[in-house]
Amino acid sequence: MTSSVVERLGVNDWVGKKVELRQNWNEDDLQLVFRAAYEQIFGRQGIYASQKFTSPESLLRNGKINVQQFVEILAKSDFYKECFFYQNSQGRFIELNYKHLLGRAPYDQSEIAYHVDLYASRGYDADIESYIYSPEYENAFGSYVVPYYRGFKSIPGMKTVGYNRIFALYRGSANSDNAQYGGKNSRLRSKISMNMANMIMPSTSAAGGGGTTSAPSLFSSPVRGDNRLFVIEAILGVQNTGVAVRRSRQVYTVPYERLSATYQEIHKRGGKIVSITQP
Repeated sequence: MTSSVVERLGVNDWVGKKVELRQNWNEDDLQLVFRAAYEQIFGRQGIYASQKFTSPESLLRNGKINVQQFVEILAKSDFYKECFFYQNSQGRFIELNYKHLLGRAPYDQSEIAYHVDLYASRGYDADIESYIYSPEYENAFGSYVVPYYRGFKSIPGMKTVGYNRIFALYRGSANSDNAQYGGKNSRLRSKISMNMANMIMPSTSAAGGGGTTSAPSLFSSPVRGDNRLFVIEAILGVQNTGVAVRRSRQVYTVPYERLSATYQEIHKRGGKIVSITQP
């Protein structure tokens, strides 16, 4: 994109932003990596992250883990779940994972379905690993580059529609992922279900770094695209005062739309999911 287009669309502060932990780094370089990782993975909430990840920071500083593994720890953390998993629908959470971990938007329904099925069959950690240890991640970032927004430029293997879709997810660096128009719902579901491109709406911030309000046309209302049912078997723990934990086994049959919400409810109640299957 030319500089004029970049400024008009309000993404000039993120295009081509790449932070890498190179050999012979110093503490300033390391702090830059920490800051870039928190901003990319948590967005505006990243300002609260530095005090929560002192142990992973030490591991990276001492060479026990690399940047890729540091990103994995962030994305699997309770803080990431609190920021994005517990607060959003399944579709919205998948969109945010693509945005935060691969620096782009999902392209089509097959990508959404893949992560729904993986999450249902193998759980949260396996789903997060599928982004971070994918060939795409390895080729784009490797072991020492912090993920960054690639969707604003032409990237290898990128579908043309991906350029439009990233604008539905990114609305300026000061905009919160959980405070955009559309709330907890997917921004792309209707367009992806119909295999259509969404409109590009510029950020309302002239410089691209101020607060923004997503245009209503970016909101994708739910459509009937996935009618599958899932059977969730869980063990719920009930804490009695002064007595050992009493556990009960529960079975839930839920539609796709309720899969994420039921998963969240079980974990908030201190339960453990035994299996998720399709009848």
